[in-house]
Amino acid sequence: MIKKELAHIRKQFKLDHDLLQIYDILNVYIQKDTEEIYHYECQPFGMVDREKQELYMQNFKKLLTGELDQKLFELKFQEEAEEPSQVLLHQGMITGDTEEWMNLMLVLVEKMLKDNRYEKDTVVTFIRGQYYRPTKARNDEAEQTGKDEMFAHPFILGSVNSTEQPRKTLQFDYVEREFKYSVIVDPIIKLSTPEQGFFFPSVTDNYSDVNRVLYCAGKANELNLHFVEQVLTAERTVTAHEERGFFEEIVKEVAGDYLDASTIAQVYESVHQVIESHESEEPPRLDYTDVERILTASGVEDVTTEKVELAFQSVIDDKHYEIKANSVMPKYTSKSIKIETKVATISISPQDLRYVRQVNYQGKRCIMIEVDEDAVIEGFTLTTETL
Repeated sequence: MIKKELAHIRKQFKLDHDLLQIYDILNVYIQKDTEEIYHYECQPFGMVDREKQELYMQNFKKLLTGELDQKLFELKFQEEAEEPSQVLLHQGMITGDTEEWMNLMLVLVEKMLKDNRYEKDTVVTFIRGQYYRPTKARNDEAEQTGKDEMFAHPFILGSVNSTEQPRKTLQFDYVEREFKYSVIVDPIIKLSTPEQGFFFPSVTDNYSDVNRVLYCAGKANELNLHFVEQVLTAERTVTAHEERGFFEEIVKEVAGDYLDASTIAQVYESVHQVIESHESEEPPRLDYTDVERILTASGVEDVTTEKVELAFQSVIDDKHYEIKANSVMPKYTSKSIKIETKVATISISPQDLRYVRQVNYQGKRCIMIEVDEDAVIEGFTLTTETL
C-alpha cells in the first residue's frame, strides 16, 4: 500500500459518497475486567440515525488518518497460524449472509477477550461494504469517463473505542427557572479517538490484497502486539521510530558517537536527496551500500563497505536489511529536530542544522547558532557581543 491508495480510501468515508456503500454495522460492548461480551447489536447501516452515521464516519476517517509505518501499518498474515483470522475475515467479506458475517466478527471479538483484560469499558465496531475506484483517469473529451468503469473493492473495517464516564454538571432549567445538578450514568463512547482498528483487505497496485491487512494504531509507533499477533494473526512489523533507531546505531557503529552538526546536516541532506530523486511510487529504501555512499558523501572518514555491512549485521542482525528512507528522515522543512539541554530545548529543521555548532568558550560548552537577523526575546532585541 502506498500513500495515494490510502488517501483514496480515506476520502470515501463521508456520507452520501457515490463511491462508497456500507451495508451493515455491528457494535459490541465489552465491560472492563471481564472476558465476556456484555451486549451486541447488528443492523443495516442505512437504518442508523443520520446523526449517528456522521459520528461513525468521523471515527472511521480518524482511524485511517496518519502516516504509513508510524500510525498505519500494512501487515502480512501469519502463514502457519492455528486459527487464522485471514480466513475468518475473507469469509466475512464475501458472504452474503448478514448473520454469518456477524457471527464471524463475534469470533474476532472473542479473540480480543482471550488472555486480555480491558481497563475501561470498550466498544468494538465493525462495518462491511465496498468502495469503488476508477479503472482509468477521467477524460472529459471522451464519450466515456473514468467513472464509467470501476473496480469494486469489498472491505471490512473494525474500530476499537474506549468509553469514559460523563462529567457531573450544573444545568439551568429554563422552564422551572432553577439550577439543577445533572447526573448522567450512561458511559460516553469516545468515537473521536479510536484506540486501534483494522481495514481488510489491504491494497497493492490498486488491487485488493487479501494476504495483507492494514492495522491502525491509536498512537504513532505504538503497536498492540496482542491485537496484531493474537487477534489479527498477523506478523509484527518494524515501526518508523524503530527504523530510525536502527539507522542512528549503524551510523554510530561506523562513525563513532560524536559528530558535528554540519556532518549530521549533510547526512540528512543526502537522505533527502534520495527521497526527492526517487521516481517509483514505492518508498525508497537504503541498504548498506546506500548508507556507505551517504556517509562518505557527508564527510565521515574511513567509511568502507565492510564496516557498514558489519554495522547492519551487528545492529539489525541482517546485513541485507533495507531501511525505508522516509523512516530515517525527520520532516525536512519543519522544526522536527530537538536539541535538548538542561537550560533550553531548541527546535530546528534538518536543513538548518548546518547553522548550529557546539563550541568550547572559556572552558564551557556552548551551543552557537548562526543567524541572519537580530534575535528578539519577549519583545527585546538582543545586543550583539563580539567574542
